[in-house]
Amino acid sequence: MALLTLEHLSFAYPNRQTNTLTDISFSLDPGDFAVLIGETGSGKSTLLRMLKKQLAPRGKKSGRILYQDQPLDALDEKTAAGEIGFVMQNPEQQIVTDKVWHELAFGLENLGLPQELIRRRVAESAAFFGLEDCFDQRTDSLSGGQKQLLNLAAVVAMRPKLLLLDEPTSQLDPLAAAAFLQTLQRLNRELSMTILLIEHRLEDLLPMSSKTIVLESGRLIACGQTRDIAEKLSGHPILSLALPAASRLYAQSKIGAPPCPLTIREGRLFLESHFRNEIKTLPQERYANTAKEILSFRDVFFRYEKKGDDILRGMSFSLYEGEILCLLGGNGSGKSTTLWNACGVLSPYSGKICFDGRELRSYRNRSLCRGGISLLPQDVQTVFLRSTVREELADVSFDQSLFPFDLTPLSERHPYDLSGGEQQLVALAKVMASSPRLLLLDEPTKGLDAFAKKQLMTVLRALKERGMTVLIVTHDVEFAAETADRCAFLFRGEILSADAPNAFFAQNSFYTTAARRMSDGFYDNAVTLRDLLSLCELNGGSPL
Repeated sequence: MALLTLEHLSFAYPNRQTNTLTDISFSLDPGDFAVLIGETGSGKSTLLRMLKKQLAPRGKKSGRILYQDQPLDALDEKTAAGEIGFVMQNPEQQIVTDKVWHELAFGLENLGLPQELIRRRVAESAAFFGLEDCFDQRTDSLSGGQKQLLNLAAVVAMRPKLLLLDEPTSQLDPLAAAAFLQTLQRLNRELSMTILLIEHRLEDLLPMSSKTIVLESGRLIACGQTRDIAEKLSGHPILSLALPAASRLYAQSKIGAPPCPLTIREGRLFLESHFRNEIKTLPQERYANTAKEILSFRDVFFRYEKKGDDILRGMSFSLYEGEILCLLGGNGSGKSTTLWNACGVLSPYSGKICFDGRELRSYRNRSLCRGGISLLPQDVQTVFLRSTVREELADVSFDQSLFPFDLTPLSERHPYDLSGGEQQLVALAKVMASSPRLLLLDEPTKGLDAFAKKQLMTVLRALKERGMTVLIVTHDVEFAAETADRCAFLFRGEILSADAPNAFFAQNSFYTTAARRMSDGFYDNAVTLRDLLSLCELNGGSPL
């Protein structure tokens, strides 16, 4: 018996003429590990929320959703809450208590379980998820990775049979994201927990999944075993961009020797089997900028509380006019704090921050906002002030050639009802409209599919050509490698290294791109897939 079955499911939001979902049919068996993929706005988040009774959106629905052969709507509240778990994209939106131990117990208390059973499950969950060291800590003191792990632990403590996750790693650094996904794999393998999740970062996820479900414009276009789906999508003009680097290497090299590789190891074997490495190195680019300095940090120290720990510890760097600089680093390393200091919302207790040759504290905030500095925060919902997207953008004017995203279909929807990626695009449109000299972006690719990321790269390069300077905080190493003029690594509140992407990522072993990990030792400095394909071509492979 299937655990979950969708039969001809269609859905439309109120006051909308077109369906968000149209005629969706598929099933999940007990123990499946399924990934739901598709472009931004394809209906993934809507579909996932429809599977959780308490979170289902309002609108016109047709078709059926069956849970263990029973209509989902007919499930009693206790069964729906306990047997179907949901982990949200933003951990801040799901944590409801002040202490770690209480968060683990909260859902169990709401299920009305006996106190002795609650204590046992809390202890077991804390041990399984490695939360013993922070068991008595305040939840607001945890890093982003710890908060998301706590969310997962609190949901799993209720022993769900079906676990739904909406981009759970979008706010995690690459190492924390990999650890989180490995935990999901353990839950699936050791507890036979059925998992369905949405993700745009598929490099490590697809190889561990058993099934992949693909949506395009609200319709199901593929559903099946992951390797078969990867082979099928390798020729798709848009969705192929979301595949792991090994699968894209297979598709773009046009070797056509199945099976399609999914993992870094399989990609490496494919590389060694089909290409020579007589030419191992691409010309190394070194960064030199002679443009005017527009932003500088000089020995900056910052802490949130007078007696608290320093978040920025002697931070020093320069940003030049027309430059795109990506700041990378682990959760809690001080990246977002750097942006808030750079725009003047926060101020250091020691050191100096200058914008356009003047110390930042000498500006009035209003003068900074008018054509000076604009910030897209990590929580983009803080940007929204109106009840519809149309109202949000009513006073916004920008060069449409610089913003290729069509937001018209979203115009009558409330910004809070949009998917994470759609919210990101609407907020980006608002921030860009002020035409700032310095644009600060905190995780701008969060929630965006691979094609939207590619469009965003084009937008940022066009802005750079017009003289705009961009400072980006990101966990997306692939995006940084393709977009930045320079990348910098932040560790414990100070920058440890900064260089052109090719040199920066070629020197890293863990905090680097999939192409680099796949080719390390075979080729010397292939950082992007384009680099890798170039070296394959130089060594007698297929042309780009």
